[in-house]
Amino acid sequence: MQGRLSPRMLRAAWPANKRPSWRLLLVTALVLACLITAMAVVNTSHQTRAQYARLQQLERERDQLQTEWGQLLLEESAWSSPARIERLAVERLEMRLPHVNEVEVIRP
Repeated sequence: MQGRLSPRMLRAAWPANKRPSWRLLLVTALVLACLITAMAVVNTSHQTRAQYARLQQLERERDQLQTEWGQLLLEESAWSSPARIERLAVERLEMRLPHVNEVEVIRP
């Protein structure tokens, strides 16, 4: 065992005031763990707020699109009403209902 130092010899080689204490190492590790955890909480809170803001924006956009869709449905029903189509056929295209004598029935 020449050239190898045992743990006891290693401890004896270090001055007592410069030896790291296991308690100091434990406290340092716990402080680091607390800091890492705190940073993770801050990051998660920030991401949550950002995603909630995006959700609200998308909900506003959805509401606007639903309103527009309802207006388009109303407009479509107004443009395609049978009375309007008949009026336009008479006024613009000069169409009329055929007289009974003008109707021919073709049988197969």
